Amino acid sequence: MRKRAKITKEALLTIAVLVLFCGCRSSVTTNPQVQAYKSWSLGPFIKHDRINPIMGTRADSKFWCPVRQESVRWEEKDVFNPTAVVRDNKVYLLYRAEDKVGCYVYNAKTKKGHFAGTSRIGLAVSEDGLNFERECEPVLYPDNDRLRNYEWEGGIEDPRVVEDKDGTYFMTYTGYDGGNVELMIASSTNLREWEKHGPAHKQYADRENIYLKSKAGAIVCRQVGDRHVAAKIKGKYWMYWFNDVDSRSSLTRNMCCSTSTDLIHWNPVLETDGTKKIVLAPRERKFDSRMTEPGPHALLGNEGIVLIYNGMNLPRNHPDRDENLKADTYSAGQALFAPDDPSELVDRTDHYFMTPDKEYETKGQINLVCFLEGLVHFKGKYFLYYGTADSKIAVAIWDTKDKESNVGSGKSTAD
Repeated sequence: MRKRAKITKEALLTIAVLVLFCGCRSSVTTNPQVQAYKSWSLGPFIKHDRINPIMGTRADSKFWCPVRQESVRWEEKDVFNPTAVVRDNKVYLLYRAEDKVGCYVYNAKTKKGHFAGTSRIGLAVSEDGLNFERECEPVLYPDNDRLRNYEWEGGIEDPRVVEDKDGTYFMTYTGYDGGNVELMIASSTNLREWEKHGPAHKQYADRENIYLKSKAGAIVCRQVGDRHVAAKIKGKYWMYWFNDVDSRSSLTRNMCCSTSTDLIHWNPVLETDGTKKIVLAPRERKFDSRMTEPGPHALLGNEGIVLIYNGMNLPRNHPDRDENLKADTYSAGQALFAPDDPSELVDRTDHYFMTPDKEYETKGQINLVCFLEGLVHFKGKYFLYYGTADSKIAVAIWDTKDKESNVGSGKSTAD
């Protein structure tokens, strides 16, 4: 009897352990962080908590504004949303900075207003990808030029930079007049002196069914050493961009794409009925239920084109929002597009791989924001730079020793 009782107890203990194990296993497999990566995706990226945030505001940097005709503390209010380039074995970070005097925004509902600040693009350089030395003045800013109507007084926002095979850098950025946004192009040979080329889709400005509002241009690249070089597919360059107005909904925003032969003039990819082709749309009850906005430049890998993108959750009480995330949270996912047709979505991650969970990400100018925009390969690692709560800059790192990179040379049969 004792033997049987002992066996029964052992059996019960075994059952209890199995139940506990299964419960733990279930909780792990439903964890978005565990399911955030697929065989083709980039990562895992680990936030560098020891040093984050790596950059914040400065009140001592002054700049003579040619439009305002006075000196302004151009990065006093907020510093965020950076892009990055490796050049001469250093990381060059181009980031958005806001002053405290520009662009007064008035809310008709609350009958309150605030200074949103005029945005300019600053430049910082690092030898380790973590500690940056900033330039004293911005390298790209609103001026009394032909583009002033696009850029004043909201400013120049959210840069993304790639280079061509000859080493010329091309920047996509958002021109903001204080009420309207426009996807713009600039180029440079040294990252300090930029030539503005104007709107990316200017030839479509009068065609209501094709062009409404575009921003956040992410150009498809291939990795050449530590350089991310714009890639031609079927004889054209490709760019993903954020469709800031969706005529079908007052809430959701989606992603489209365009092609170019010179990285300056871009043509939207269209459906057979002549409307813009939507390549990545929000999903009900997912972290990206409200919008899908490109992150850094896209990378042509061994399995296709990998695009990191920023997703936003729908507002509180909306039936289609992700109930596991707070309303209006910005989190990041990844999408895979066909290597021979960048407009064809092949796969996407089911869950976010980055979401706001640090105080500097959850509280700031805009709460609950991780906005990814800069990606470089540097010293055997990938550095992913992002804006936190529209207020500061942070970095996450993927050491490719932990997982083999699928980026490779990014060769495409369609080249």
